[in-house]
Amino acid sequence: MSATHRTTSRRAAGDAGRQGFQYSTAQLEELADLALKHARALGVADAAVEVSEGCGLSVSVRRGALENVERNRDKALLITVYAGQRRGHASTSDFSPQAVRQTVRAAWDLARYTAEDPAAGLPEETDVAHDYPDLDLFHPWPIDAEQAAEIALRCEAAAFAVSPRITNSEGAAVSAQQSHFWAEHMRGGERRRQGIFYGGYASSRHSLSVAPIAGKGDGMQRDHWFSSQRNPAELASPEAVGRYAAERALARLKPRKIATTECPVLFEAPLAAGLLGAFVQAVSGGALYRRTSFLLDSLGRQVFPAHVDIFEDPHILGAKGSAPFDDEGVRTVARPVVSGGCVKGYFLSTYSARKLGLRTTGHAGGSHNLLMTSRLTQPQDDLPAMLRKLGRGLFVTELMGQGVNLVTGDYSRGAAGFWVEDGVIAYPVQEITIAGNLAEMFKGIVAIGADVYNLGAKNVGSVLIERMKVAGS
Repeated sequence: MSATHRTTSRRAAGDAGRQGFQYSTAQLEELADLALKHARALGVADAAVEVSEGCGLSVSVRRGALENVERNRDKALLITVYAGQRRGHASTSDFSPQAVRQTVRAAWDLARYTAEDPAAGLPEETDVAHDYPDLDLFHPWPIDAEQAAEIALRCEAAAFAVSPRITNSEGAAVSAQQSHFWAEHMRGGERRRQGIFYGGYASSRHSLSVAPIAGKGDGMQRDHWFSSQRNPAELASPEAVGRYAAERALARLKPRKIATTECPVLFEAPLAAGLLGAFVQAVSGGALYRRTSFLLDSLGRQVFPAHVDIFEDPHILGAKGSAPFDDEGVRTVARPVVSGGCVKGYFLSTYSARKLGLRTTGHAGGSHNLLMTSRLTQPQDDLPAMLRKLGRGLFVTELMGQGVNLVTGDYSRGAAGFWVEDGVIAYPVQEITIAGNLAEMFKGIVAIGADVYNLGAKNVGSVLIERMKVAGS
């Protein structure tokens, strides 16, 4: 491991005490070192340990008054040991030397009596990260409860100020969270050499949200909006979040029911991220090796129209889905996931890759910064342009229920949104169900908007599907 690697890791989480952490990076390393020494003393040759700490503040207000203040502080040591092809795992939140020793012993006892698994084991030496970049993921927010409450109150007040028809609120909330970790492998009793992983970094995640209610009595409608960033300086202003949430709630007043029909459906960008998420789940290792996916054996197959691409870039500075390596210490790389509608890559951990006879893709822990685009999209294809492309049909802004079957691809969700006529919103609708099959829905994507929205590790504009069933009155 190079000096650059170590310097980057220490800088990212260095001076931990001044950043709100109780443990420094050096102390996390010492705990990992202690655990692996105990494992080695028991005769363990291969092991992986991770030591982490997280802390944060969450404050909520409602109707102009403080409602809740929560502080969280969590820590954990996780150890996995291997006895040949047997694996044992144990964890503890107690960092005392005795607890660490007992946790390692518990993992070893489990490994000795667990059935053999040919896929168990550390990642291959050629797959682990040796040097990795500082991705600018750590931006602690030095905010106290009083300051957080003031921001939340401003956000809620901005929502109420939009219109007297904003009559109530489910509250506004501010959250400031940060964490850091150190992870390390032991292979053949050896540590800290080329091909044996060790490293860690700090990260942060902050958010602001509000949920106003418009109207009165049976005619009340609720909506919400939020902003989430690693860097608090990049959060949307409380006033902007409050105003937009209120406008969304007001737009839903006096909804109508519609007759059952088949029509084009436009998914608002935040909901389109859910469609992208369903695709990721369907081509992830666990679903594939268990054969519980409607996209089995899809590598190299046409799953989307030829104009659709999905690209993954784990190394975007400061992005919410960025990571220099996955949960197993395997390096992450930028890659096309879908090109010209064809699947070019799965999402595999070391274990799932071995079960499938493939190689890990560095996805133990999930996907990283996915961007779903269409080669037909023009810079001017904002939401009004997408509504014009829709023409006459349903614009969905809320989904309810969990009616997605990833084994068959069947899709059925409660929905609310707006009926569109001649490319313009005509009126809000609710109490409807949209249904289809994900395989057909993916192939039926006719346009993706330039109104790209970021939801965690997923980035996509509004998505227009050619035809779906809409069950109404």
